[in-house]
Amino acid sequence: MHGHEQGAFGAELVFLIPAAAAAAAYWAGTFSSRSRGWPVHRALLFTAGVAAVLATVLNPLAAQSHEDFTVLAVAHVLAGMLGPLLLVLSRPVSLALRTLDVVPARRLAGVLRSRPLRVLTFPLTAAALNVGGMVVMFRTGVFAAMQDSAPVHWLVTFHLAAAGYLYTAVLVGRDPMPHRAGFGFRAAVLIGATAGHNILAKTLYAQPPPGVPQEAGEAGALILYYGGGAVELAVVFLLCRQWYVSTRPRATVASTQYHQ
Repeated sequence: MHGHEQGAFGAELVFLIPAAAAAAAYWAGTFSSRSRGWPVHRALLFTAGVAAVLATVLNPLAAQSHEDFTVLAVAHVLAGMLGPLLLVLSRPVSLALRTLDVVPARRLAGVLRSRPLRVLTFPLTAAALNVGGMVVMFRTGVFAAMQDSAPVHWLVTFHLAAAGYLYTAVLVGRDPMPHRAGFGFRAAVLIGATAGHNILAKTLYAQPPPGVPQEAGEAGALILYYGGGAVELAVVFLLCRQWYVSTRPRATVASTQYHQ
């Protein structure tokens, strides 16, 4: 059933090389003279985020995920939720804008202002891509295709990571974006997307995907619910903290004016 595991390690080097190059480039940028004291902990966050996503396509986790639904659930949390959160917290776009030469930096800035990116970074669009990708992964024929085809597995993992990064960046990212929705709107989208993820996990608990034993389906659903919930709670905390910090200067000014 899982013939694509044979010789997979050689193919997976295709992902290992660019991942290592991205991490090396980030560390080089961190210690570049142009970065002016870029925090080292962000380089650690970036490296951990890359590792979390990469682990889902490299053996042994990738091979086991085709045999065990609980391992697939762990892979989903790593690639689609935890990894993207760590990458967003590392602020890679800001570092790139600081360290790139003038021409590449201007081109990157142009991409950030482009109309397609404006559409993709609209909170509802990002949430639909994120939650919708999860539903398609577990509730359509894509799930069976992942079991039989390594390229399909890799494409789904890429979508989960990219959509997870986009969604998290839209809600709590500090990198430059085409536009930044208000905190109230972002909070509403976060509540809706979290509810969608939790509903999916509960339906998987009651009715696992075809071919998945009930016991394994229940265990995997619990990982999605509680593991994913922990990451979602971290996003809630970050959004609330940013919202609170954004109101402090105005509150301080108002208080000063009142006492004067």
